[in-house]
Amino acid sequence: MPAKPRSDSELRGTTAEWLQDRALRSALWTARRLPYHRRVPAFGALARRVIGSFTAFNGRMLENLDYVWPDMPEPKRRAIAASAADNVGRALIEHYSMPELASRMATVVPTGPGVDLLHRCQADGRPVVLMTGHFGNYEAARVCLIAQGIALGGLYRPMENPYINRHYVASVESLGSGPLFPQGRQGMGQLLRHLKGGGASMILNDLYVGNGIDMDFLGRPAMTSLSAAELALKLGAALIPFYGIRQPDGLTFAVEVEAEIPASDAGTMTAAFNRSIEARITAQPEQWFWIHRRWKRKWNKGKGMEPGLHPAALPRKKSK
Repeated sequence: MPAKPRSDSELRGTTAEWLQDRALRSALWTARRLPYHRRVPAFGALARRVIGSFTAFNGRMLENLDYVWPDMPEPKRRAIAASAADNVGRALIEHYSMPELASRMATVVPTGPGVDLLHRCQADGRPVVLMTGHFGNYEAARVCLIAQGIALGGLYRPMENPYINRHYVASVESLGSGPLFPQGRQGMGQLLRHLKGGGASMILNDLYVGNGIDMDFLGRPAMTSLSAAELALKLGAALIPFYGIRQPDGLTFAVEVEAEIPASDAGTMTAAFNRSIEARITAQPEQWFWIHRRWKRKWNKGKGMEPGLHPAALPRKKSK
């Protein structure tokens, strides 16, 4: 991975992005003055208030919920959005409290039909592609499996804000708990070497991907990447869904490792993962990150700006 820039002047970002980073740093600094058991719910409450009152994220979450579940009463959609914002805030401060999170997750025993297979693959040197999404806290699940002796790396999508991305990635790397690979040619090459050596990698597969294909996601067409399944087929890797599920106390997690998705073709395997995470979202919608524009269309692919599109499906116009 390339060396991190040593100062803000070495990063290419806008003034607005720099100010966003300063505001986030200030909030994080304040939150970290609190003990962990108070810090996490406090940051969740802050996110609930900020996202619900002052940002476009709340509107986006409500649009997504209306798009997926149009018959759901509005008060219920608002309640889900508020709880989802709280979960996002908790996950964010947990990310910046990685030593404490890792310590807590080291005592959690993962469950599910895929756990034994995961350990067999580790012992036999068979690569594993662990698929998950922005549900609960995927980092909690990752550090839990690492504590179980799984050589688990992670493929991540760099954030658009370069200032935030720098310390967001550094927070995980500082723990030394498994390699991280940025999306792109270099990162993919590093990931391939890790997997060919018998390692495992976590891939989040629930975001819009412009070069993906239309697949059903919660009953609506969504641009979806096939790369995780294609990678598993190419390397003969086990493709296994897993999740870090926040518990009712808001601080602890259960980690569930599902059964391996049978090898077939990339489309069928990816659709099977979609059904897996859909079941999680349907059962606990407040744990999914509804802030992402999962169902947006492309300008030059799919339906684009076809008249009558729901706001959740409107593409973002490219800047000239």
